[in-house]
Amino acid sequence: MTQTQSPETSRSPEFRLVQAALGGLRQELFHDAFAYRPLPRMDVNSGPTRFLPERIRAYAGLLPHAVVAFTAMIIFLIGMERHHGAIGPFGLLTALAPAAIVLLTLVRPVLAFWASLGAAPFVGYLAGYEAGWPWAANSLAAHLTVLVVVAARTRPRTAAWMWLVTAGYCFFAEVFLGVGVTSDSIPLLFVAALALLTVTVFQVRRQATREVTAQQTVTAQERSRRTLLEERTTIARELHDVVAHHMSVVAIQAEAAPYRVENPPPELEQAFLTIRENAVAALTELRRILGVVRAEDYEAPDAPQPTLADLDALVRNVQEAGLVVEKTVTGAVRELPQGVELSAYRIVQEALSNVLRHAPGAAAKVEVSYVLGGLGLRIANGPARGLVKPSPGAGHGITGMRERVTMLGGEMTAEATDDGGYEVTAFVPVSREEAAQ
Repeated sequence: MTQTQSPETSRSPEFRLVQAALGGLRQELFHDAFAYRPLPRMDVNSGPTRFLPERIRAYAGLLPHAVVAFTAMIIFLIGMERHHGAIGPFGLLTALAPAAIVLLTLVRPVLAFWASLGAAPFVGYLAGYEAGWPWAANSLAAHLTVLVVVAARTRPRTAAWMWLVTAGYCFFAEVFLGVGVTSDSIPLLFVAALALLTVTVFQVRRQATREVTAQQTVTAQERSRRTLLEERTTIARELHDVVAHHMSVVAIQAEAAPYRVENPPPELEQAFLTIRENAVAALTELRRILGVVRAEDYEAPDAPQPTLADLDALVRNVQEAGLVVEKTVTGAVRELPQGVELSAYRIVQEALSNVLRHAPGAAAKVEVSYVLGGLGLRIANGPARGLVKPSPGAGHGITGMRERVTMLGGEMTAEATDDGGYEVTAFVPVSREEAAQ
């Protein structure tokens, strides 16, 4: 059976190449040729313009518009110059048309390119062959300006198509319209190629800079999100150990409770049995759900999770590392929920570690305040002193502290002080019912 081929597959590669090229030409120079695309203001928040005063910077964004308008005026004066004051209606037209086409690039850039090509033979004819063919002096300057402006406002491929179309027009004008007349097309095409190449290089560099900046922004966001997830994973691991310990204690106590009472009623035994079963089921589900946050090489700590009672050991440890720490405890010391005490200990630990890394030689103060509605923490340090250079870490510390405080419904601030130091404050609310448990 004979298999028929579609017209697309039966065409030669050369035909498809030409078709693709013409499709690119249509897309770049014919599609939306009359589209209204006003030239946007220049970004004044980057580059040298960001150093200008605020009042001047408000108008600096119009600098590209002013440059185009100034160039159009120069082109108009070039057209007026050759008439030496004897201007008739046609002479005025040859001076005004190229300048108006340059101004057209501010709102309809692609249309300005076609208008510049279409007006060139008429301006050249009205100006006289002695003024240059097929380009009069002002129309040549106008077309170069149009090429540069349009290339700067579109894609690099558009610049290549404009140059090719201009070269095709020059060939047509010389062969069919200007036989025996001296041509200025070669100088135009050479200068246009250099100008378009320069604009394209700057445009490609600018686009690459934008892409790099966007990629860096995405990378920073991904890094911040990964840091947040890592800190949450660490918190979940620690709380998993805390909750699992308490659920295990509940299960053991529920199993042992009936044996502490002589001849317990069946209802009581059944109640304790139900409590134990629910505790074991909850513990199993907890390990199944929260166990996924453990890394493969993670091992639960042998020692209990630290609490505020272990702060003295922590202070001694950092003092041995060379940090001068002053610890103050205010209010009625009482036992708080283990999750609160663990998070408070980790916040103080991370804050002191930051002092060691970022402010070597500085003295630190740790204030723990037991208030009626919760627990207050303040860790402050002065500026770095001595010859030891700071050694910044991965930048996860502040994020982890904020996560812990937010998880407990508290508030936290971390900011530099007026004397060049740093201060971390946190408040964790604790209700009476939680403190009593």
